[in-house]
Amino acid sequence: MDIRQIDDNYSVTGQISPDDIRDIAAAGYQTLICNRPDNEAPDQPAFAEIASVAEKAGIPVHYVPVVSGMLTQDDVDAMAAALENAEGPILAYCRSGARSTNIYGIVQQQKRG
Repeated sequence: MDIRQIDDNYSVTGQISPDDIRDIAAAGYQTLICNRPDNEAPDQPAFAEIASVAEKAGIPVHYVPVVSGMLTQDDVDAMAAALENAEGPILAYCRSGARSTNIYGIVQQQKRG
């Protein structure tokens, strides 16, 4: 798992698996955000599988799927709501981490006006 810290409270990574949850919890992450739609790739674990394991580990999860290359204002609004209710540090993931990085940047930009 290649975790990249974006700021003090937010980091991103590529696709995670249910087996990664223990390490994510041990690293101190308090919230998970999934920015990858289910069934984007045949070998991708379903969000429900990851959410189930994360919730058992006491980590709340938010599902804000963003179709690659098709980010909408609704996606940005959903991400802003997830971030507002999230306890940090937060780990967001998608296929590579790029969507999670981009949508976070847009939310921060809109907050600043």
